[in-house]
Amino acid sequence: MPILETKGLNKEYASNHVLKDIHLQIWPGEFVAVMGPSGSGKSTLLYSVSGMDKISSGSVMFEGQELTDLSEQELAELRLNRMGFIFQQMHLLKNLNIRDNIILSTYLAKKSKRSSLNKRANELMKRTGILALAERDITQVSGGQLQRAAICRALINEPAIIFGDELTGALNSKSAGEMMGILNEINSAGTAVLIATHDAKVAANAERVMYMLDGNITAQLHLGKYNEAMGNFRNREERLAAWLLKMGF
Repeated sequence: MPILETKGLNKEYASNHVLKDIHLQIWPGEFVAVMGPSGSGKSTLLYSVSGMDKISSGSVMFEGQELTDLSEQELAELRLNRMGFIFQQMHLLKNLNIRDNIILSTYLAKKSKRSSLNKRANELMKRTGILALAERDITQVSGGQLQRAAICRALINEPAIIFGDELTGALNSKSAGEMMGILNEINSAGTAVLIATHDAKVAANAERVMYMLDGNITAQLHLGKYNEAMGNFRNREERLAAWLLKMGF
């Protein structure tokens, strides 16, 4: 069964039809990238399928639950417990250190004791290479290190899916590559990933790439699972680049 499925999803703002009859399936453990020009509906799609934005019509099913039937409180709890979010703007609090930013939302929701959250946060920071920065303020670390903290925050509740919107847009190429390596590890461990991006190098990490234009998913490219050990990333980039050229991107 798909972890996420939409049927006839439509989203309108005033007279602007942003998403048009979207039919989509994301499977457990799948890595999917959404590409397309600015204004095509990529970010709106992510906000709509995660329940962060109300849809105008249609269905959004997540783990067998119809999101349009849930209250705001139920949606908030679902996002907290089963979804993780990583955005270009990381929305970290300046008055908290790295560790406290990672555990804050879960701690406030009283889902776990502080000691167990600290242990989980330390494990995630060690995994992403920022454990030594745990006590630092967010103004004392680099943009790439902040994005690693954002990854840890997204993973603190062991979500079933990670959503990312232009998550490498503010990073240099080295930091972006490191971040995608971490996301690939997360995905290989079984967490589904759905990202919106303009960057073909980022999208080439995905198992499947969807192309959006004027609120529609107009085409899809299946690249298959990426395995770093196979050393085939250049071939994936070339396949994707040729396909995007056909799309007029």
